[in-house]
Amino acid sequence: MIQPLRQSAPSLSPSNLPDPVRAVIFDMDGTLIDTEAAHRRAFAETGEAIGWPMSDALLLSMVGIHRDENERMLSQHLGPDFPLARFYAESDALFEAAVDAGIALRPGALLLLDHLKQADIPMALATSTAAPYAQQRLEKSGLLDYFDVIVTRSDVDQPKPHPEPYLLAAQRLGVDPAHIVAVEDSHAGVRSAVAAGMATVMVPDLLPPTEELVLACAQVLPSLTDLRDLLLATA
Repeated sequence: MIQPLRQSAPSLSPSNLPDPVRAVIFDMDGTLIDTEAAHRRAFAETGEAIGWPMSDALLLSMVGIHRDENERMLSQHLGPDFPLARFYAESDALFEAAVDAGIALRPGALLLLDHLKQADIPMALATSTAAPYAQQRLEKSGLLDYFDVIVTRSDVDQPKPHPEPYLLAAQRLGVDPAHIVAVEDSHAGVRSAVAAGMATVMVPDLLPPTEELVLACAQVLPSLTDLRDLLLATA
C-alpha cells in the first residue's frame, strides 16, 4: 500500500490551499484536455448506430471512471445481450479519430501550466487512462513536457476513486500530500484526491459538484484561469 510522506504540516492560505504549495497534481481527461466530451459523443453516437441508445444519465455516470469499471457498468445496466466488444471497438475508432483531428485544451490550461512552470512548482499527472495512451494524448496536445511524474491506470492496482493514484504521484514527486494541490473535474477524481489528503480544486466539466464535494474541496472554480489567478493572489 502506498503511504503518504510525512513532513511538517503546512499552514493554509485564506483560499484553503497549502502555504506554500510545493507541487500540483492534475487529472488529464476533462481537466486539462476536453476529452470527456469527446468520449461522451463517441459513446452516444455508437450506441445509436448499433441500436442501443444510451441515456444522458448513463453516459454521465461513466465520467471519470476507468475503463474496466465502465465495462462492468454497461454490462450491468444493459444486460448480457449488449455487444460490449463491438461497442468499444466502434466508439474507440470514433474517439481516436477525434483525437487525431485535434481536441481542444480546457480553458486556461496553458496559462496555469506556464505559471506553475515559471514558479518552479513541480507538476504531476494522475489519470485513469492507461499507458501508453495517456502519454500519447499529452504529447498530441503539447503538454507532455510539463510533467515531472505521470501516473496512469497501468501504474496502480486501485484506480480512482481510490487514493492510490494520487498517493503514488506524491511519492514519486517526493512531496507530502498535505503540501500538494490536486486539480480535478470529476466526482471520482475529487474523491480520490481528497482521500489522499490533498487540497483539492474542482473545475467541473460535464458534472456539477454535489454538496458533499463542495464541502470536501478546498475550492470549486469555473476555470483553470481562475486557479491561476487564485495562486497569484495568494502567493
